[in-house]
Amino acid sequence: MKHVRFTARVVTLAAVVLVGVGACAFDPQSDRTGAAAPVPVAETERVSGASALPTPDQSTGSPSAEPSRTATPKPSRTTPSAPATKPSPTGFTGCPQGEHQRAVEAYLARLGGFGPVTVDGKQSAADCAAIKKFQRRYGISPAAGRAGATTYNVAKRLASTDVHRCKAGSGLTFCVDLTRQTVWAMRGGKVVMGPTVTRTGMSGYATPSGTYQVANRNLKEWSNPYDVWLPYWQRFNGGIGFHETTTYLHDGSIGSHGCVNLLHRDAVRLWELGSIGTRVVVFGRRPGT
Repeated sequence: MKHVRFTARVVTLAAVVLVGVGACAFDPQSDRTGAAAPVPVAETERVSGASALPTPDQSTGSPSAEPSRTATPKPSRTTPSAPATKPSPTGFTGCPQGEHQRAVEAYLARLGGFGPVTVDGKQSAADCAAIKKFQRRYGISPAAGRAGATTYNVAKRLASTDVHRCKAGSGLTFCVDLTRQTVWAMRGGKVVMGPTVTRTGMSGYATPSGTYQVANRNLKEWSNPYDVWLPYWQRFNGGIGFHETTTYLHDGSIGSHGCVNLLHRDAVRLWELGSIGTRVVVFGRRPGT
């Protein structure tokens, strides 16, 4: 019987690890059964049209060996040739254009690092590639190159983040802008980790502003209230800390229970930079909390 109970506990733990909720504080609605609460399904951006880039024609047009005059007769002049393919009137097809095309182009041009974009409100192969790169970097799904609402929201928040609003010290400081839902790191007044996206406490569990220090770190912290693992955990205020989330970060209808949720690569980078005593500055207020 003990062996059966142990096996059931291992299976339950494995299921919880796979789900993940990005929670920190006590949940008054928890049934205390140890099962993870159901995670709301994230609504991704709507896609219109094909999402794949067209394959460019890279044919060199080099001719094959000349056929033997005796083996292959010349074609008759009356033989009709294949009709020529008409070029696309726009010169580009296959990548959907979103309702925020021009704005996203402008934000990406301001941010830089995602490739060339033309701020004209018209989708092009270069624009599509840049938008896809941006979407993949910040975990936006689907990464189809469409400038939809989520892409617009993330790009706007990042482009409008003023890193100098954070009252960083001379040493390493983790900065959290609750208003724009962004996180970055500074050392000696210089940015050592550029602004990235986050998800903080939802209504009723708002992440408090203030100045703190990292008090505890664990590569894999177990959350007792919610029976879930919190990867790359760095606690800075009671039960609140930085950690990777395994849910879709861009669902604005949900949030954490106070913690600062991060994408995997950002949680790893913050972990690599941080240590016990690292200064944490949290300012602003998340909209709706």
